Amino acid sequence: MTPQAQAMASEAARIAQDCDDAVVQSLPLFEMMRMRAATTARRHPAFGFAAPNPGSTVRWVNQFTHTHRRLGPEDREVVSPNNDTVYSNAWLDLSEGPVIIETPDMGDRYWTLGLLDAWTNPFAYVGRRTTGGRPQRTLVHGPGWRGAVPADVTLTIAAPGDDVWLIGRHLVEDDGEDAARVRESQSLMRLVRPDGSDAAMAVDTWIDGRDTRIPSADLYLSVLDAALRRNPPLPGEHLAWPPAQADLAASLPAVYDRLRTGNHPRDLGGGWAIPVVVRTHWGDDYLARARIARNFIGALGIEEAMYPTAEVDAQGAPLDGSRRYELRFAPGKGPKVGAFWSLTMYRRSDCLFVANPIHRYSIGDRTPGLRHDADGSLAIRLQAEDPGPGVNWLPAPKDEPFYIVLRLYQPHADHLELWFDYPPVRPV
Repeated sequence: MTPQAQAMASEAARIAQDCDDAVVQSLPLFEMMRMRAATTARRHPAFGFAAPNPGSTVRWVNQFTHTHRRLGPEDREVVSPNNDTVYSNAWLDLSEGPVIIETPDMGDRYWTLGLLDAWTNPFAYVGRRTTGGRPQRTLVHGPGWRGAVPADVTLTIAAPGDDVWLIGRHLVEDDGEDAARVRESQSLMRLVRPDGSDAAMAVDTWIDGRDTRIPSADLYLSVLDAALRRNPPLPGEHLAWPPAQADLAASLPAVYDRLRTGNHPRDLGGGWAIPVVVRTHWGDDYLARARIARNFIGALGIEEAMYPTAEVDAQGAPLDGSRRYELRFAPGKGPKVGAFWSLTMYRRSDCLFVANPIHRYSIGDRTPGLRHDADGSLAIRLQAEDPGPGVNWLPAPKDEPFYIVLRLYQPHADHLELWFDYPPVRPV
């Protein structure tokens, strides 16, 4: 190869790498805009449809939507769902002024509203851990607002951009009376302007949120150009934008595929790993931020909840329903949390719950009849067959691989600082 050809090849490689870097850095913003389109409603209960055309990308923002029952094996829309809480969801648009989040008396129930900026940083919370269960009025404003805060506002939150994803979780103890109580609380949650009027706005979300394919270069460019005007990179972050469309067309599939297959959870020992370790901001770890946006978008900070995951047993062999296992917490060595913990079972094939005869999809410190041994240890059996009476049983799928997730709500410092000794899953 001639020196000139070598120089040209080197320059082409540099341009390709720069474009890949730009995609890694900008992908969270695109994926958040995709989620905004996917999780906002076409219809408002009072104002009707945001647009008459069913194919329109116009949706309502500054409006809550809620789920009212815990998910089960018949639900297939969300992978690795929890079986502990129901959800409240809203997207805030702060471009026309602040929005007030009104929440009723929640008592001592675990609940949280996590606020994520458009770059997936979980920058603020309202809820049991941070603000308690009393009735609250929380004002959220964008970076350009300088108005007066109403006297009855209990908390003021400054958002770094005009778009904020509000993800709420409410603990539900059963699917009957307690679920009805939570539903009533959800019905009292409102998003209003400082003058008390409904804050709902109809906005163009720019994209079909149902399309989960790798985006085309022209769509990616158009969505990013619009989103960046509303949500610029935070101070200290420089984004080289825009790349050439031809370079972007080559980078997008390569980067998306690499992020899907190259996720690297943090090893916790004993066969356990944690896929998400963030508190309030990803900092300059753009690669980790992009991996989470690609694989676990919407993750809250670890001070709110942690999700250690085990896919292998004590010998490093993949967990499989053809075998029987035990997870044993020694006396005084169980999960340390300020709210509650649960252990959830999923099939590896589709990352969904395992249907079983006792309709148990998770087990934890709130499970009725949970039995400790005489020495105070806690043993949980993971297997397809019923182990008999007096055994804490989390049913596994028969003759197929599975994995488990240990959900820790309001984890103590032992978990947060990664000191906790997670016991391995041992074959029986």
